[in-house]
Amino acid sequence: MLIDDDPSIHESLQGVVEDAGYGFCGATSSREGIRVLSEERPDLLLLDVMMPGMNGYDVCRKLREEGCRIPIIFLTAKNDIVDKSTGFKAGADDYVTKPFIADELLLRMEAHVRRHRDDMLYANRLAGTAPAPERRGVRRIGDLEVLFDRYEVRLRGEVVPLTAKEFEIVSLLAQRPGEVFTRRRIYEHLWGEASEVDENSITVFIRKIREKVEENPSEPRYLLTVWRVGYKLSDV
Repeated sequence: MLIDDDPSIHESLQGVVEDAGYGFCGATSSREGIRVLSEERPDLLLLDVMMPGMNGYDVCRKLREEGCRIPIIFLTAKNDIVDKSTGFKAGADDYVTKPFIADELLLRMEAHVRRHRDDMLYANRLAGTAPAPERRGVRRIGDLEVLFDRYEVRLRGEVVPLTAKEFEIVSLLAQRPGEVFTRRRIYEHLWGEASEVDENSITVFIRKIREKVEENPSEPRYLLTVWRVGYKLSDV
C-alpha cells in the first residue's frame, strides 16, 4: 500500500510492484490512507512524509500506537539525517529517498515482507509449546514491562524512551524470554537480509538499551549477554 498525495507516484509505483507480482492499493491523504489500510490489511506500507493535514510521521506514530505491526517504509524527498531520525523514532522500518531506483526499493520491500512473515510463522509454530509467543499484550519481567500493543516499554511504571529500533529489539527478545538470539538474527529482524548494516551495530543498540533499562548497565539484570552467541531477555 502507498499513502502519497502525488498521483504520479501512485501510477509509477503501481506498475513497479504489480510487475513484481504484488497487489497494490493506495490513498492520496493520511485520513483516507488510515481507513483504506484497515480495510485492505496490506503486507507493507510505503508512506510519504510531506502531506496536507496529518504528515507521514504522525501517521506512522498513530499506527504503531494502535498496534499496527506491518513494515513501514518512508518514501520521501526529505534526505536530512534529522528527518530520518524522526522517521525511525516514529516507528518506521526503513527510509527510501526520492528519486528512487525501482529495483532497490523492491529489494527492500521483499526483505521486510519476508522478515515480517517469517516472524509471524515462527510465532505460530511455537503457539502450542511456548507461552504467549505473539506480539500482543504485556510481558512482565521484574520491574520491566513490554507493552506490545502500545509499542512501549515501562520500568517501574515509567515509560522508557526507546527509539523504534531499540523497541523492536526488546520486543523480539520479550516474545521468548530465556531464548538466545544471535546478532545475525536480530540484525535480520530489524533490516532484512538485503540490508548492508553491520551486525556490530547490534552491540551498540544493546548498550544503549541497557543504559535506559538497567540500574547498572555493566551488570545487567534484564538484557543478558551469552558470550560468543548473542543476547537474551531474562526469564526470571
